Amino acid sequence: MRVLLTDDHQLVRAGLRALLESFGDVEVLAECGDGQEALVLADRLQPQVMLLDISLPGLNGIEVARRVRKVSPSTRVLILSMHTGAEYVTQALRAGVAGYLIKDAAVEELKVALESVRQGRTYLSPAISQTVVDGFLRITEETPEPRALDLITSRQKEILQLITEGNTTRTIAERLKVSVKTVEAHRSQLMERLDIHDVASLVRFALRHGLVAAEQA
Repeated sequence: MRVLLTDDHQLVRAGLRALLESFGDVEVLAECGDGQEALVLADRLQPQVMLLDISLPGLNGIEVARRVRKVSPSTRVLILSMHTGAEYVTQALRAGVAGYLIKDAAVEELKVALESVRQGRTYLSPAISQTVVDGFLRITEETPEPRALDLITSRQKEILQLITEGNTTRTIAERLKVSVKTVEAHRSQLMERLDIHDVASLVRFALRHGLVAAEQA
């Protein structure tokens, strides 16, 4: 099994790499701690499985999962996260992940999750509340009003995350390789669509909707 490992903590990555390689039938192609870099590596390496944390700088794991299908259509994403809240799980499922595992899972559960994902099945950690799953299915079957995050584009979500992480407009423009005016236009549009008109409120929105974790803000 060819795996790409993405987590923003170097010690966690080192431990996971050692654990995965001890399984015998797993090859860790590469590891990284940044969402944008994960997409670049996925494009280049075409892994079977991407083991992915949600809380990543620059581009969070949910957006990585949503975008990876464009650069590596055969890659299956297995989320490995400390977050068990409904908002995180629902967003991950909407983004098309193949599995969601919590970080305090047993080693044997990781093996089961990887094998399930490799065989094309969906794996959800038993520790994730059944209520969360039921809620996701109910929302999917109904036709509710658009969720707040659905009102903004993928690029606007990325800019919102970067704003929340404390980056200036110029820094965001340099990181995304666009003009300052383009970043300002996206920011104005997302503020208008969300009916939010100051940075502090944008940060609260991003935290409330699981776009970034509190430690990243």
